[in-house]
Amino acid sequence: MIEAMGTVRITEAELARDIHAVLAKVQDGAEVVVEQDHRPVAVIRSPLPKGRLLSECIAMAEARGSAVTLDEGFMKDVEEGVAGRSQPWNPPSWE
Repeated sequence: MIEAMGTVRITEAELARDIHAVLAKVQDGAEVVVEQDHRPVAVIRSPLPKGRLLSECIAMAEARGSAVTLDEGFMKDVEEGVAGRSQPWNPPSWE
């Protein structure tokens, strides 16, 4: 297996030999490119983008000495912002 910058390149034989190890790499965030004669034939990656929990974001801000007030109100504001961006877009009618 060849690894570089989050991408793992493997042959079909390597995939067949140890699919569990390949899937473990995908779960760890790697993208796996399966090659046949040095040409990509498939890409295996996690279907969900990686993100951080709000609690992780708050812990990171605190660790960096942020001057932001990190209280329940902050978490509520962030949650409302995320929920607001998760709604379908309903553009105004031009008629």
